[in-house]
Amino acid sequence: MIWVTANVDGKNYKEPFSKGILSRSINVADIGFQRAHEIASDIEMDLINKDVTEISSNELADVVLNHLEKIDSVIASKYKNWRSLRTSQKPLIILIGGASGVGTSSMAFELANRLRLKNLISTDMIREVMRKIVSKDLSPVIHKSSFDAYESIRTPSIRIDSVIEGFISHVDVVNVGIEAIIERSVKEGISTIIEGVHIVPGFIRKDLIENNNIIIFTLTVDDEESHKQRFYARCRLPWVKRSLERYMDNFDTIRKTQKFLVEQAKIHDSRIINNVDITQTIDIMVNDILEKFGDVDNVEQES
Repeated sequence: MIWVTANVDGKNYKEPFSKGILSRSINVADIGFQRAHEIASDIEMDLINKDVTEISSNELADVVLNHLEKIDSVIASKYKNWRSLRTSQKPLIILIGGASGVGTSSMAFELANRLRLKNLISTDMIREVMRKIVSKDLSPVIHKSSFDAYESIRTPSIRIDSVIEGFISHVDVVNVGIEAIIERSVKEGISTIIEGVHIVPGFIRKDLIENNNIIIFTLTVDDEESHKQRFYARCRLPWVKRSLERYMDNFDTIRKTQKFLVEQAKIHDSRIINNVDITQTIDIMVNDILEKFGDVDNVEQES
């Protein structure tokens, strides 16, 4: 048996070598789980042939990197960047925004699995907590959905669209909780994914967003009919208690909030992804994250 050792907070730990765990690590480089498993098996056999019975996690990472460099330099570079991400002293904060129905929850879950991140928070949950703290009389907009918050505006502005004004007011309140979670994640060094309609480029404090370890994505569904189909599929699920009719009645306002989100993302140079294919969307996000952390790692090594 091969044991993998690691030092955590000054204490040494060891666990049995696992092809499954190693495969998931390698698959971050986007080569497919089957190919990743084959590579992990080859590495295991190579260690056995060399009579290796114990290896540190860092040494194993070097073995994997050398093996991948012989196969494909691009894959090796992605794996190296992923290792930088895993060993960085800074936590990874990923923000995924988008209008209702575009799939922020699904993509966040898939991304967390790909990157092996445990902390996933929905802005809807933040909103629910704030609803318990802030009364309806004090902040009526937070007790509405993002797409119909305009109905609770007491004195509508004549300068901007009422739907967008309501959306902005709704986001502003929830944004207090979002910023608090980002601050705590940075302070405690906890990598976190935050997803939801309330993630809007330009609304979160600049000093938080400009940290190199924070990255924001805005998901869209450009085709209107495809967007509608997402709601049909969601509301067919037995555990979903939301009304399809309510979404359809407010579909035009939902599309209007998407247009606003896209405009904000363009203004603040945030990545916009037309979420048509799950695999493609995840690959784009992972590649962006790995490239950004690769740049950060290179800067840290040079400084």
